[in-house]
Amino acid sequence: MSKRSTEELEQSETLGDPKAPFGKHNRNGESLEVEESFGEFEDPWEDEFETESEIEDTETVSDGENGNNIAMEIEESEDHVYLPGQKLEEGEALEADQSVYEMLHSLNVKWPCLSFDILHDSLGEERKMVGYPATAYIVAGTQADKPNKNELMVMKMSQLHKTQNDGGNYDTIYNGTSSQSPIFYGFIFTDNSENDSDSDDGMLDENPILEIKSLKHYGGANRVRMMPQKDCYIAATWAETGKVLIWDLAQVINSLDTPGRQVPQKAQKPLYTVESHSTEGFAMDWSGTVAGRLITGDMHTNIYLTTKAQSTFTADRIPFTGHTSSVEDLQWSPVEKSVFASASADQTICIWDIRSKKKAALSVKAHEADVNVDYLLASGSDDGVISIWDLRTFLNTKPTPVATFKWHSAPITSIEWNPIEESVFAASGSDDQISLWDLSVEHDPEEISHKILRKGDIEVPSQLLFIHQGQNDIKEIHWHPQIPGCMISTAASGFNVFKTVS
Repeated sequence: MSKRSTEELEQSETLGDPKAPFGKHNRNGESLEVEESFGEFEDPWEDEFETESEIEDTETVSDGENGNNIAMEIEESEDHVYLPGQKLEEGEALEADQSVYEMLHSLNVKWPCLSFDILHDSLGEERKMVGYPATAYIVAGTQADKPNKNELMVMKMSQLHKTQNDGGNYDTIYNGTSSQSPIFYGFIFTDNSENDSDSDDGMLDENPILEIKSLKHYGGANRVRMMPQKDCYIAATWAETGKVLIWDLAQVINSLDTPGRQVPQKAQKPLYTVESHSTEGFAMDWSGTVAGRLITGDMHTNIYLTTKAQSTFTADRIPFTGHTSSVEDLQWSPVEKSVFASASADQTICIWDIRSKKKAALSVKAHEADVNVDYLLASGSDDGVISIWDLRTFLNTKPTPVATFKWHSAPITSIEWNPIEESVFAASGSDDQISLWDLSVEHDPEEISHKILRKGDIEVPSQLLFIHQGQNDIKEIHWHPQIPGCMISTAASGFNVFKTVS
């Protein structure tokens, strides 16, 4: 991130700066009115034409032949790298460095989404994105101000182009409709700058397109998870009402890909409702080895198993017991069919075998604060600490993590391994940061000259690859399993879709 004065930012917003990530203005400086049910999908980092302040230093050098002194102007940029924790001086503000992103787009919706998941599509595996634009499908649940206003939204994001480094300025406003016909259409507003000779039709090809189909979802969605098997569009949502709803989204996705097709009434209702829990929860995960096997954990310490039968689901009434506080996260083993891990606010990580519900097979005190776990090896806690574990050490009396990182200054809200590069993971925190890490990078204490220090002379870990900011109150992150390096994040301020150059 780089710094610039707030006075410059305020002026650029008044002029309709397309970089403003969460506010829109037209080219005449007037605010564009958008209906409350509408959303926006924009590329907030399009170049703007502005005059940056310069520092001109005069350096005197000698003309060797004539002995004359020549005054040379040396231009120095005011922009410099910002590290989280540094204090902003008066009149300074953060600005994203778009040169470090291969792709960066932001999406605003009416209500914030606490959780989402990425749908597996038929557009190809490990798409290298040599030829942009890209397309992604996600499903998200809202957190509205009233229970009956919530929705489960299935979104198709297409025309995701690379981050633009030149060209004209333009805004995109998406005109939406109610949940009865929730497709968003794009309207482009362009300026007539001499630097931009493209027609409106040409600009349309550069704009992201967002299409949405919404289903009524009574109560806010605490967690949303898709069944990971290919060609299977079953989703589960943890509702704040204490119920877990299972949905078949096949017809909803079909309507997104077929213009004019409506979602049948039957497909707008849950396929099955899990009523085993006595209170709400956040922990939930589908098995990747056994299709239709779902585990859910609540705030009363209980974990329940739900399994798919031939045409319906069956929810167990006897819970897995062992935690003494709220179950914060659950993850199935990627290889063992009957094994899963749980993380709890009681500061422990437990490993379970579904054949034994009364006691965890393994348990370890993992952190000094609440724990959130992803996969079986990475965990993050409310004190901002990220720990990497070797499960074989759980057999020891007092196992210790093989690596610990104290970078975030607030609770870790989400942590996930890269599905393609096994040594890479990402974490998000309540400090409004998303950090990307690579465990294959080894720390070399002799490389003093390349050491980077943050506030308090704390060394920046060698394994820290990238820091993404610009969102407020980040809740969840996911790697796109089919687009290497692409990440999607949700926050109170909306969604980000991005891919870094690293």
